[in-house]
Amino acid sequence: MELYRAHVLVCGGAGCLSSGCKAVQNALVDELKAQGLDNEVKVVVTGCIGTCDLGPILVVYPEGVFYQKVKPEDVKEIVTEHLLKGRPVERLLFRDPGTAQQVKEFENIDFFNQQVRIALRNVGVINPEVIEEYIARDGYAALGKVLTEMTPDQVIDELKRSGLRGRGGAGFPTGLKWEFTKRVDSDQKYVVCNADEGDPGAFMDRSILEGDPHSIIEAMAIAGYTVGANQGFIYVRAEYPLAVEKLSIAIGQARQYGLLGKNIFGTDFSFDLEIRVGAGAFVCGEETAMFASIEGKRGEPRPRPPFPAVKGLWGKPTLNNNVETYANIAPIILNGADWFASIGTEKSKGTKVFAVAGKINNTGLVEVPMGTPLRDIIFKIGGGIPNGKRFKAAQTGGPSGGCLTEEHLDMPMEYDALVAAGSMMGSGGLIVMDEDTCMVDVARFFLDFTQEESCGKCTPCRIGTKRMLEILTRITEGEGREGDIEALEELGRHIKMTSLCGLGQSAPNPVLSTIKHFRHEYEAHIREKRCPAGVCRALMHYKILAELCRGCGLCARNCPEDAISGEPKKPYLIDQEKCVKCGKCLERCPFKAIEFK
Repeated sequence: MELYRAHVLVCGGAGCLSSGCKAVQNALVDELKAQGLDNEVKVVVTGCIGTCDLGPILVVYPEGVFYQKVKPEDVKEIVTEHLLKGRPVERLLFRDPGTAQQVKEFENIDFFNQQVRIALRNVGVINPEVIEEYIARDGYAALGKVLTEMTPDQVIDELKRSGLRGRGGAGFPTGLKWEFTKRVDSDQKYVVCNADEGDPGAFMDRSILEGDPHSIIEAMAIAGYTVGANQGFIYVRAEYPLAVEKLSIAIGQARQYGLLGKNIFGTDFSFDLEIRVGAGAFVCGEETAMFASIEGKRGEPRPRPPFPAVKGLWGKPTLNNNVETYANIAPIILNGADWFASIGTEKSKGTKVFAVAGKINNTGLVEVPMGTPLRDIIFKIGGGIPNGKRFKAAQTGGPSGGCLTEEHLDMPMEYDALVAAGSMMGSGGLIVMDEDTCMVDVARFFLDFTQEESCGKCTPCRIGTKRMLEILTRITEGEGREGDIEALEELGRHIKMTSLCGLGQSAPNPVLSTIKHFRHEYEAHIREKRCPAGVCRALMHYKILAELCRGCGLCARNCPEDAISGEPKKPYLIDQEKCVKCGKCLERCPFKAIEFK
């Protein structure tokens, strides 16, 4: 057995990979060897640690010192000063965005110590490519317990009492879904993991697959035993190559250890898994469209009923849950239903993972108890809004959700409260917006996404979203007219009521939500031809203030369209017909003589 006096965790998640963590890892391994410390200090490449904007990240244990934005050239100093001499390198320590104070220990950083990690319990802690590290943290103990000590009905009862609801968006009770699938008699059943995470700004499922793939494998095996299935499929989009790689390694290891395949744990239960890679169609996040894709068909939804528990993959009973739902299964089995039910609220038990992005100091993965106020997520864990800007709104539930405003900051983040506020939990995307965000443009952005991703099978979604997008585009281009707001509301209601699947039924949500809370911004765009946030370029108007202009000509020399003219030492003028609203003049003017509205 190898013993080390220190471990250095290197974040190997997709975010840190893109910022160069591989080069840092290689430099660290080389430097440890050069200084003769390779037998004393172990390098562990983990999944996403959570603070995605601070990579590359190193965490040195046993002290728990957190280093951010590490470059290969910093490695020698860390090894020499910290690992050899015991003196942390202060210039690389985390700085609190609110106070600018350095925080040395991982456990003292508010972003982490305010969280309760269940689904993310191993992500950023273990090497996902080493099955022994998962086993050392009680991995596969839940599967062993289920196969040797529990009946399928006992597993279902435990899940029902825990109150676990599906984390994919709908929030349907997980125990009930498993029970429905078990009750159906069939010669063949399937278990599916929906990892087709397509919401803009969402990366919860991806990070679990990259950082803790064995937790999903174990949970799906438990599900197979419970509902009577011997085959499972994990449906992952092609844009997640790292997740596919980690999953493939983990499945191979599980087979090698006898944790997948025939007679698992010496019982008569057999179960195996396959990965199916999707082409990245957002509609394939809808389960019936996903089933069609797994079968090799065009990813289009079908009417329900029959529901998947009765007729799913290849017409057979199928259990489908998303990644985060499965990630909660093993802890519930090991710790008990009462433990899980004690976390969260009366109707929303346990924790929820949010992918926090946008105008916020600390972006990344956040797991908190259900019912945690939005204010705590944004200002305590997220570190608040950058540059002292005012919070304006938060979009929850991705393109299918709605926006929450200042009046909702103290609202508990749980299923029912979000629906009552006109939004939804969704899979957990949380995009924060500040005072400089145009809500009309936000609605246009999300509708543009859902309209592009519509499979086109049903008329309300195919044509209705296109008409709504045309109206929104006109408004943001300064061509809005009276009646547009009412037309958007009417179209939105009809699309929600008549679309075939969840994509169409929820596509109007961002539009209806922003109209409800920010109607005045729509009216300003239409009636005053003005974008209050100064975002919609077609509605911007640049003007040179004669009393401040010194006639230096710097604005004219940097105008790409020759729209500015004048004489030296006299006020210059902007030709509004030629102006393309690029903002170069505003950037270059040293005298603040240019204003825009």
